[in-house]
Amino acid sequence: MTETQIQPQPSAAAAAAATAVNEPMPLADVDLADLDNFTDGVTPWRMFHTLRHEDPVHWQPEEAPNSGFWAVTRHADIARVDRDPETFTSTKFVNLEEVDEDQIKKRASILEMDGVRHRALRSVIQRQFGASVINSYADFLRGLTATTLDAALAKGTFDFVADVSADFPINVLARLLDVPPEDNQQLIDWGNRIIGNTDPDYADVLLHGEESEKYRDLPFRSPASIEVFEYGRELARQRRGGDGTDLISRLVNTTPRDGVPLSPQDFDNYFLLLVVAGNETTRHTISHSMLALLQHPEQLARLKEDPSLIPTAVEEFLRWASPVYHFRRTATRDVELGGKQVKEGDKVVMWFASGNRDEEVFGNPYDFDVTRTDNDHVTFGKGSPHLCLGNLLARTEIRIMFEELIPRLADIRLAGDVPRVRSNFVNGIKKLPVEVTLA
Repeated sequence: MTETQIQPQPSAAAAAAATAVNEPMPLADVDLADLDNFTDGVTPWRMFHTLRHEDPVHWQPEEAPNSGFWAVTRHADIARVDRDPETFTSTKFVNLEEVDEDQIKKRASILEMDGVRHRALRSVIQRQFGASVINSYADFLRGLTATTLDAALAKGTFDFVADVSADFPINVLARLLDVPPEDNQQLIDWGNRIIGNTDPDYADVLLHGEESEKYRDLPFRSPASIEVFEYGRELARQRRGGDGTDLISRLVNTTPRDGVPLSPQDFDNYFLLLVVAGNETTRHTISHSMLALLQHPEQLARLKEDPSLIPTAVEEFLRWASPVYHFRRTATRDVELGGKQVKEGDKVVMWFASGNRDEEVFGNPYDFDVTRTDNDHVTFGKGSPHLCLGNLLARTEIRIMFEELIPRLADIRLAGDVPRVRSNFVNGIKKLPVEVTLA
C-alpha cells in the first residue's frame, strides 16, 4: 500500500459501540445476574467498566434459590483467585447454579475437582493436547479449513456461524473423538442445547424454569445430557480393550496416575465436557473475531497486507472475544479480597471478560488491535491448575482458519443482524450473516 492510498477506517457501528462502553453506568444499575443484560453486545462491557473502577470486588445479589456472589472484575484479583484452589475451590461447582452434595457427586466433571484427582484425570488425555500432537495435525487442520471455506465462500452470502465457525471446530472434534462427520450436526446441536440452557432458542428446558427440577442431577440441568451420555457409552463399549489413540479410547483404556479407574459416571461427565468444550469456545472466538474484523476494516486490511501478523492477532482475537464470561469458585475460608471480607462458603466469580478489558494491563483496552503485543489475556485462565487443556489446539485452529480465510477475501460485509446467546456464562453469537467477494 502506498502512502497516497486511504486506509480503511473503523465502521460507524464499531465507533458507536466503543463510545457506548465508556458511557458511565451507575453502580446501582449493574446487574450481572440479569441475563437480558447480555444480549446487546454493549451492556456487559459497560457493567464491567463500572465495576472495575468503582467496586472491583462487588457483591451481586441473586434471586432465590441462589444466594448471591462476589463479582471479581480486575485482572490481578482474577489471577489471585484462579491461582489459589486451596482458598477458592472448584469442588462446589464452577457455574452460578448452587448445587447440593448429592448433585455434586452425580454431576462433577474434571472442572469441579481440585488437587490429586483433578491432576490425575487431566493427565489421561493431556498428551493428546500437547505441542507435538497438535503440531502433527497442522496439515489435517489446513485441509479441513480449506474444505469448510470452499463450501461456505461458494455461496456468496451465508451465515458465518453455521458454515464456518461451527463447522470447522466440530470437524476437528470429530477427528479427536474418531466419530463420523455425519454426526457433526448432532454434536453441534447438543452443545447448543446444553450450553444455551438459559436461551429460549436453544434450551429444551430453561435453567431457571420449574421444569428443570426434573433434570437437577444432569449437567446444566439439560435433558440433552442424557443423549450425550448414551452416545458416549456406545462409543466406550466399542473401544474398550482396544489400542486406539482417540480421546475415547484413552478415557476407557487408561488408568489415571492416582490408580483410581474412571467410574462410569466419571466417563459420562468427562465425555460430555469434551463434546461441549471442544466446540463451543473455539466456535464463538472465531465468530467474534470475524465480527471484529468486519467492524474494524482497517485491522482486516493490516492482516491482508501482512499475514505474518496473524499469530499475534490470534491473541487479540482471544482477548477481544472472551468466549466464556466467567467461572466461579467457592471460598474455603474467610479471606480478604480487594478490600472486601469474603466469608467461607461464598461464591467468588472471576469475570474473565472484564479482566480482558482491564486498563491496568491493556493499553486502550477497547481498541481492537491486531498488532497488540504482550497480550496477557485471561481467556484460558491465569496460572491455574484448571488452565484450559485445549488452549494450544484452539490457538492453532484459529490461526489456521484466518491464515486460510483472509487471503481469499476481496471484500466481506455484514448482511443482517447479529443475535447473541442469552447467557452470562458463554459469550456467544448465534448468527453472523455475511456477503463476500472473493479475491
